Amino acid sequence: MSQVLHTPPPTTSAPAAGEDDLAALAARHGLSVSGARPSLPDYVRQLWARRHFIGAFATAKLTAQYSQAKLGQVWQVMTPLLNAAVYYFIFGVLMNTKRGVEDYVPFLVTGVFVWTFTQSSIMAGTRAISGNLGLVRALHFPRAALPVSFCLQQLQQLMFSMAALVVILLAFGVPPAASWVLAVPALVLQFVFNAGVSLVMARVGSKIPDMAQLMPFLLRTWMYGSGVMFSIHHMTGPDSGLPSWVGPLLQVNPAVVYIDLMRFALIDSFGGGMLPDHVWAMAVGWALVAGIGGFIYFWKAEETYGRG
Repeated sequence: MSQVLHTPPPTTSAPAAGEDDLAALAARHGLSVSGARPSLPDYVRQLWARRHFIGAFATAKLTAQYSQAKLGQVWQVMTPLLNAAVYYFIFGVLMNTKRGVEDYVPFLVTGVFVWTFTQSSIMAGTRAISGNLGLVRALHFPRAALPVSFCLQQLQQLMFSMAALVVILLAFGVPPAASWVLAVPALVLQFVFNAGVSLVMARVGSKIPDMAQLMPFLLRTWMYGSGVMFSIHHMTGPDSGLPSWVGPLLQVNPAVVYIDLMRFALIDSFGGGMLPDHVWAMAVGWALVAGIGGFIYFWKAEETYGRG
C-alpha cells in the first residue's frame, strides 16, 4: 500500500513587531521621540514657563555687552547718540534734510533710536540659533526663547537710550506732554513686530549662516527708505516731483509706522497731519502679522535646530 507523503508546511518565525506596535509600546510606557516638535499650544506653555530664563538671559547679555570697555555701560547711551551725531552732520548739515522740519534734532534722534531697536533686534535674531549652537545642543528648551530674549535685550538697551532722549527733548525746548504716554503702546507693538521678524530670521539664519553677512546691507537699504534722517511727509509732498504713489507706499513701511508713532507721541511739532491714515491699525496689523506668523514659522522647524 503506497503511502502519500505530505510535505510539512514551512515553519515561520514570529512576526516582528511593526512600527505601530512599537509606537503603542512607547506610548504605554510614556516614551516619546527625542527632540520631537511639541504642539503649538504646548510650545507656547513651555515658552511661558521659561519667561524668567528669557528675562535673566537678556539682562546678562546686556550687562556683558560692554563689560570689556573702560566706559562700560555708558556705551549703551553713547553708541546711539554718536550714530545720531553722524547722521545729523551728513544728512542734516551736508544734505540739508532738516529744511522744513521743526525740532530736527529731536526728530532725528527719535528716528535713530527707534530704528536701532528694530535693526539690532533683527541682527541679533539672525544669529540667535547659529551663534548659540553649544547651548542649543546641550540643553532642552523652546528654541524661540533665544530670539525673543535677544529682542528683550534690545528693548532694555532702548530704555537707556530713551532716558537720553528725554534729556535731549527738554534741552531743545520740547515740553513734556500727556501724549508721551502713547510711547508705551507704540513700543509694545514694535517689540512684537521685532520679535516676529527675529524669529523668521533666526530660522533662516540657522539654515543659511551667510545670511548674517548679508543682513547689514539689507537693513541699511531698509533704513534709507524709512524716514530715519528725513521727513517722508516733506520729501514726498506735491512739490517733490515724485509720483503720487511713492508717499503712501513708504508710509506703509512698518519701520516708518513705528518711528512716526514715537515722533507723534514725543514731539509736539510732529502733528497728526504727518501721520499716515489709520496708523494705529497698521501698527497693530504689522505686529500681529509678524508676531504670530513669525512664531508659527519658527515653531514649524523646532526639531531641526542644532542638528546637521
